[in-house]
Amino acid sequence: MKKMKLMATLLTMTFVASVFFTGCGGTSTEKTADPVGNEATQTPDDTKEGYVIGLSMNTQTNPFFVDVKDGVQKAADDLGIQLFITDAQDDPAIQMKDIENLITKRPDAIIIDTCDSDAIVAAVEACNEANIPVFTMDRQANGGVVIAHIGYDAIKSGKIAGQYLVDTLGGKGKIVELQGIMGTNVAQNRSAGFNEIISANPGMEIVATQVADFDRAKAMSVMENILQANKEIDGLYAANDEMLLGALEAIEAAGRLEEITMIGCDAIDDTLEVMKAGKVEATIAEPPFFLGKAILNTAFDYLEGKSVEASVVLDNSLVTQENVNSLVTKE
Repeated sequence: MKKMKLMATLLTMTFVASVFFTGCGGTSTEKTADPVGNEATQTPDDTKEGYVIGLSMNTQTNPFFVDVKDGVQKAADDLGIQLFITDAQDDPAIQMKDIENLITKRPDAIIIDTCDSDAIVAAVEACNEANIPVFTMDRQANGGVVIAHIGYDAIKSGKIAGQYLVDTLGGKGKIVELQGIMGTNVAQNRSAGFNEIISANPGMEIVATQVADFDRAKAMSVMENILQANKEIDGLYAANDEMLLGALEAIEAAGRLEEITMIGCDAIDDTLEVMKAGKVEATIAEPPFFLGKAILNTAFDYLEGKSVEASVVLDNSLVTQENVNSLVTKE
């Protein structure tokens, strides 16, 4: 049987941004998010007046990043901005070439969702040399000059996941952790936050930690091996929902669905559906559509001469079967 689920009353997701300066003289403020809109087209028109912005996406096969791109596009359409969009296919070398090509188009700004926090530095510096302002989202760049970064608190997400398993399993259980692309600050921080909570609870034992690169197919394969090697598993934390869904396939195929409590991160549509079906207990909401809108609006404000925050941390929250039906991610 599944372990007892957390029964405390959960707060509905607020989309409140906790904002702080990392630049000189910054002060802390708070902003309330107001996500609106839906899917739009993205074909640039060289005759159209207004700003032109390059958007370097790390991938467009992961549903989370598809929604990020759609959020950027919606905000761009609302503001009359042309977008040149590239897809690095999760390859840092391709992303470097993509950004080099974007630079030749002389956009007013370039927004980057990085494949690798270290590998992207050279591309950011190339933009700096070309005097093109750079904005990053979700995953940070570990060097170069970035005007503003917007993302979610990955350490907090890891802590939420760890605490959920501690509470749900009564502080005792054998746990599996599936990690993302460890060259990114997001994967590193989600793991760090999770392990901080688990290590503070001696009854919780991590029996397997494996990298699955935020990828569904890799996670399924990795989880198959973990299931064969571990006859007792009480809980699973997958650092994103794509890995959670891959692991779910392996767990279902092994006939062990009822014994393992699962939590992921991102709250993508596919995960919300399996939660409603009772197959997965929880995920952590980090709405990608709103993230995309937020970074485009920040870039626009900067180009308009307005002051922007150097770093913005958006709020994230726990989603369980108890509140999944009330979750809204794209309004």
